[in-house]
Amino acid sequence: MSSLPTPKNREAIFTDRLSARKRRGMIFRNVCLAMTIFGVLSLGALLYDTIGSAFTWAAVEEREVRGRVQPNVVQTWSLWEGIYNRDELQRLTAENYPEAEFRFFSWVNINFLTNFPSRFPELSGFRSPLIGSLMVIGITALLSFPIGTGAAIFLEEYGTKGWISRIIETNIANLAGVPSIIYGLLGLTIFVRGAGGLTGGQTVLAGAFTMTLLSLPIIIVAARESIRAVPPSQRQAALALGATRWETTYSHVLPSALPGILTGTILAMSRAIGETAPLITIGALTYVAFDPSGARDIFTVMPIQIFNWVTLPQATFHNLASAGIVVLLSILLTMNGIAIVIRRKTERTW
Repeated sequence: MSSLPTPKNREAIFTDRLSARKRRGMIFRNVCLAMTIFGVLSLGALLYDTIGSAFTWAAVEEREVRGRVQPNVVQTWSLWEGIYNRDELQRLTAENYPEAEFRFFSWVNINFLTNFPSRFPELSGFRSPLIGSLMVIGITALLSFPIGTGAAIFLEEYGTKGWISRIIETNIANLAGVPSIIYGLLGLTIFVRGAGGLTGGQTVLAGAFTMTLLSLPIIIVAARESIRAVPPSQRQAALALGATRWETTYSHVLPSALPGILTGTILAMSRAIGETAPLITIGALTYVAFDPSGARDIFTVMPIQIFNWVTLPQATFHNLASAGIVVLLSILLTMNGIAIVIRRKTERTW
């Protein structure tokens, strides 16, 4: 029969176990730190490459296009190459392009934002895809926010908790992970071919309806989690004072859940504004040299135009693609900034 451990042995065992637990905790912390550093470095590498290609040093000649003297970029070097090896690049420009001037050349400028796409990189702009994206995402937000929030309210506040509810929850969660090309095929079938009389075919409206289908599962899941996080005591207090279910939801639940709902909506819009596959599937064009005149007009969007520039062989079009990425990232950061401001104002108000 084994003897019980003495107090001294128990202390030694406890010390050993505590040391092992601390080691495991330190290993876990370091793994998490490594993953964080990897993510930050990956994002930094992306920004480094994109900014270096959107803001470049270039050998620039002057040429006459349509009766106007325009710059002609014959060769470009990244921003960082120009900073580190400027003298060497000036020498190469003087030797290889004696009529060219070596200077800083920003592909993100006023002309880039106001001009339409062109076969000349220096004259090409981002206007039509920028306006097309803003129109599509604007209509998508107007449709998906009330529909997604209403569905989440019904499922959490009014729906019965049974097997039907569990099936609906499972399907909504699965829809949030469906590949975007599937929504493109669905949009092509329903909104372009089936409801072409309403949408006008391959138009901004059809694209917005398709993006709404893509965004709704994300918004519903985020809104449900936010509503579920509201303490039950708030509902019970309102009901105990004689408020109806609608008054309780409107005056207590929604204000408390609104910051989370807005965050989910912004995340869904951020995904939608960067999607390409669904819009290509429904027939969005890769080259549009005019502004969409309305919701029933043909269109293009920023990711499609960026993809088109990347596929072209000229290096200067790749610089244009990087400039488009900078604009797209700026819009995404602006959207997230607006969401943060709205969240803070909402939290202070309520």
